[in-house]
Amino acid sequence: MIKYLIQFGIILLASFLGELLYTSLDIPIPGNILGMLLLLLFLLTGLLKLSMIEDVSNFMLKHLPFFFIPAAVGLITSFSLLEGKWTALVFIVVISTFIVAAVTGITTQVLIKRRKSDE
Repeated sequence: MIKYLIQFGIILLASFLGELLYTSLDIPIPGNILGMLLLLLFLLTGLLKLSMIEDVSNFMLKHLPFFFIPAAVGLITSFSLLEGKWTALVFIVVISTFIVAAVTGITTQVLIKRRKSDE
């Protein structure tokens, strides 16, 4: 149990540092995104080992749909703001879905080819 709390604390620390960067440097990128970029940077540079956050990360990925509940509730409470903008919203959702699917497919193909060439 303590291991999970420590791993979660490391992820929260990266997120907090991202928020700190956002507020202190007035960067137009949200703090949570900056925090995840910092976490990626720490992993790529070796300052942080994957094993140090792997268990909590796997748990969070396994339960990922629950993290979308606050966003869905936010959309429901902001329903009046979305009135009259449904066509633009549907267009954005459809286009972004195709972009995400294409990027995911290309990334997967590159990783599969890389893995086959390493074997």
